[in-house]
Amino acid sequence: MKDILLVDGYNIIGAWAEAEQKDWPVDECRDRLANMLEEYAALNNIYVVLVFDGYKSDKIATHIEKKKHIEIVFTKKDETADHYIEKTVYNAPKFIKTYVATSDGLQQASILGDGAFRISSREMLRLLYGMGKRKSKQFGSESKKNSIADRLPDDLLQKLEQYRRTNRKEL
Repeated sequence: MKDILLVDGYNIIGAWAEAEQKDWPVDECRDRLANMLEEYAALNNIYVVLVFDGYKSDKIATHIEKKKHIEIVFTKKDETADHYIEKTVYNAPKFIKTYVATSDGLQQASILGDGAFRISSREMLRLLYGMGKRKSKQFGSESKKNSIADRLPDDLLQKLEQYRRTNRKEL
């Protein structure tokens, strides 16, 4: 069974500087976040549950959209995303690693007590943006050979190249 990542959607959106700078409407933020998390889940072999508050809505029941790698949850009236996430962490099997992406301090304390790992909202956004760089590096250039040099960090590769050039006469 896959590890689980529970994401407090509005908490992530609230920390998303790009969304604020570009003044995206809430619907667009939700869609973009869901798409990024779907891709993240596929690349990292993790099941993602993206939770949005229905606390102030008039929905009687929780609404869940299931996709291949992600579940999008809109909680019912008078239920917060925090409550839904805490309940899910508490009920998750202990042999599965459970991660929670939120910057809510009370929720972090609660989920840590139930054995889950926390990821701050900003760190989650860094992971999502880093995923794009990693993916383009991994899939972007078809002309590259599949060699060990392709997998080395850039700084180490530069040092090795510098060493090769300075010691070329000895070879």
